[in-house]
Amino acid sequence: MNSIFLEQKETKSKDELKQELDTLEIQLFRMQENIKEIAKHAEVISIDQTKDNDWVVIYAYKEESTCQLMLHNCARPYRGKWNSAIEAEYKDDSNLHIADIKGEEDRGYGSILMKHLKDVVREDNVQYITGDIVKRDFDHVERLKHFYSKHYFDVKIDHQEQYGKIVWNDG
Repeated sequence: MNSIFLEQKETKSKDELKQELDTLEIQLFRMQENIKEIAKHAEVISIDQTKDNDWVVIYAYKEESTCQLMLHNCARPYRGKWNSAIEAEYKDDSNLHIADIKGEEDRGYGSILMKHLKDVVREDNVQYITGDIVKRDFDHVERLKHFYSKHYFDVKIDHQEQYGKIVWNDG
């Protein structure tokens, strides 16, 4: 039985393994350099890995009433530009309101940022994350509904009025 399993198991050639190792080594070197550059002007929150196994740096600009989380993919050197970002505003002591999510689609960046945004609000002892789905979002409203539902938001959408609300409660 074990020999059948081993025969079915995918094996990689030495060249494939070397290529993966080289790619990882380059990303780790870039990550180190990127973190140095990002830390000069922002708070480095974390590092994480995408669904495609790319390493990313998550960093933040936090002011009195705003919080902006950005993500940079370490496959490329950091040149002052992010790959994805969440902009949010503290409405009060218990509510952070998402103003916008921007960036490359279908890379898993939004999910990584959302995970870290939840960590930030927990550290700040904020119970709710809210947001609006507005008319300009309705060309991709089903994708937004899926995204927020996947991250445990209560999603209410009025298709007739082309408006929606999202609420995440950490309680």
